[in-house]
Amino acid sequence: MQGYSVKVATAVVIANMIGTGVFTSLGFQLLAIESTGAILWLWVLGGLCALCGALCYAELGAHHTGSGGEYHFLTELVHPYAGFLSGGVSATVGFAAPIALASLTFGVYLATALPDIPPRLSATALILVMVTVHTRTYRESANGQYVLTLFKLLLIVLFIITALFLGSGFAEQLSPASLVDVTEVFSGPGAVALIYVTYAYSGWNAATYILGELESPQRDLPRALIVGCAVVTMIYVLLNAVFLTSASVSSLSGEIEIAYIVADAVLGEGGAFVVSLLLSGILISTVSAMIMAGPRALQRLGEDYPGLDWLGQKNAGGLPANAIVFMGLIALFFLWTSTFEQILLFAGLVMAANTLFTVMAVFVSRARRRRAHSGAQSTFNMPLYPVPAIVFLIITGWTVIYTAVQYPTGLLAAAALLVAGYPLFKRLRRNG
Repeated sequence: MQGYSVKVATAVVIANMIGTGVFTSLGFQLLAIESTGAILWLWVLGGLCALCGALCYAELGAHHTGSGGEYHFLTELVHPYAGFLSGGVSATVGFAAPIALASLTFGVYLATALPDIPPRLSATALILVMVTVHTRTYRESANGQYVLTLFKLLLIVLFIITALFLGSGFAEQLSPASLVDVTEVFSGPGAVALIYVTYAYSGWNAATYILGELESPQRDLPRALIVGCAVVTMIYVLLNAVFLTSASVSSLSGEIEIAYIVADAVLGEGGAFVVSLLLSGILISTVSAMIMAGPRALQRLGEDYPGLDWLGQKNAGGLPANAIVFMGLIALFFLWTSTFEQILLFAGLVMAANTLFTVMAVFVSRARRRRAHSGAQSTFNMPLYPVPAIVFLIITGWTVIYTAVQYPTGLLAAAALLVAGYPLFKRLRRNG
């Protein structure tokens, strides 16, 4: 069977993580939080949370191999209905909405350089091209993703180096005193700001969606998740430090095109033109990675539920083409019907809740293995158990609960989904 290598799995993690969030979140955070140091610490906290989550997922994947991400883990460890809901949420809000966001941001950046191209039209074209690439063959899918991710990392490093050498005109905005002031990290606005951060870090679990298609799943998954998270955390902290020291807070507050504003401040209008093209190029890799990983949850739903069997069908290249095309259509629906901030906040909240319940399943997995006396055969167990799981649950749980209280419509929508989804689940299961 053809499969993806560990370097491709790592590329999928990095590309899924580095997308819309880090280039758009700062403007929203600055509207609510005065301390620039607190904002930077939120990005460090988000990286710690992602790493702890990655350690938990690495252990789950090492003992419960199979593609599908949260769908696979929750079906096996909690209840098939939990997996059914998670699979549906992951495939729609968890991936399709972020695909729409990343594509729209690509279009926005491209339009700042080439104003005659409407953002939503270029975003639509990007989604269609990436769907085509990932429905061809394993080789084309893997090579395309790996090259795009290397290109993305090179562009980001060049951006950081350029800003460090030519920017820093606002270094006083990130003073040592501001870095010591962490009170706003633990405030109400800090919890909401952390939703934007956790959204930017989402994707750290992306390799679990192609777990069953890795060359050596139990060996490769922990490497891909941990290395990917470490690399992205360093990049995110450096990027936000560059943003905060290269342009005025007033010019960044409430804005979406953060990198464009910084480039304009550092290099002038000509430099901003070039950077806009480069950043739109960076986001191509993000859209590609999400279209590659996300449909695997739909594929598993199709394989397990006869009423959805068309989603589980593979093409001649062994790829779930129907699931990929269907996810592309959902992403296009989000792209053309929702506003940027609506998608960002709702997607961040739903994905955080999804990972929260999956990390809880680590304790179920451990208990089962203890009863079966199978711990000695472990391929990977997280270090310092249960500390990483507890840290992740505290940070993510605090964010989810606070945001749900502040935005009760999201909580009501989730409750409605729980109730409405069960009859469909029972019907599909009965038909099997």
